Amino acid sequence: MIDWMIRGPEIATCNCDYGCPCQFNALPTNGDCRAAVAMRIDKGHFGDIKLDGLHWAALAAWPGAIHEGKGEIQPIVDARASEKQRDAILAILSGQETEPFATIFSVFAAMIDTVHPPMFKEIAFDADVQNATGNFRIDGVVDGKVTPIRNPVTNAVHHAKVVLRTGFEYTEAEYASGDVTSQGAIVLANHGKHAHLANLHLTGAGPVR
Repeated sequence: MIDWMIRGPEIATCNCDYGCPCQFNALPTNGDCRAAVAMRIDKGHFGDIKLDGLHWAALAAWPGAIHEGKGEIQPIVDARASEKQRDAILAILSGQETEPFATIFSVFAAMIDTVHPPMFKEIAFDADVQNATGNFRIDGVVDGKVTPIRNPVTNAVHHAKVVLRTGFEYTEAEYASGDVTSQGAIVLANHGKHAHLANLHLTGAGPVR
């Protein structure tokens, strides 16, 4: 396999209640899954192609639980990326050059029937993982914002962290509340639903622990 690595903050959102049953091998809250994910690559490479400073995002939807398949995805790559960098990021996002099911990209690729043509757009992204706040925006495509979960009685900030010993996305993540709207091939309208922020460190063999 081509040696690759990406490291940096990620924001992931979906239409499930806080916590996201997928993280605990349970079925989705509403029976289906509709998600938006974005990341800034602080440090990364694909072979000898450097990916430092670039962003990527994706919108995805499944009619049932993810493991039941029949999903669709809209990959989006930073407009600043060169042609080689675009191809490299798309190869990573599509689960190529990865051990089977070692990363979230490989898992998603196996559960998706429809891949919409990739977009190359300016991606605005900001994430404070520790404080569970952040946002991502792609004009005309998606607008997402995450904030800390709040106590419904006192409105106090409620911080929750999950650690996955054998996860394929992250080792630990801060859980949050997400608002996401989108347009185009995959329409999202998630308000006050699950979100998590994590510092990803992934290779073709899976998360670096």
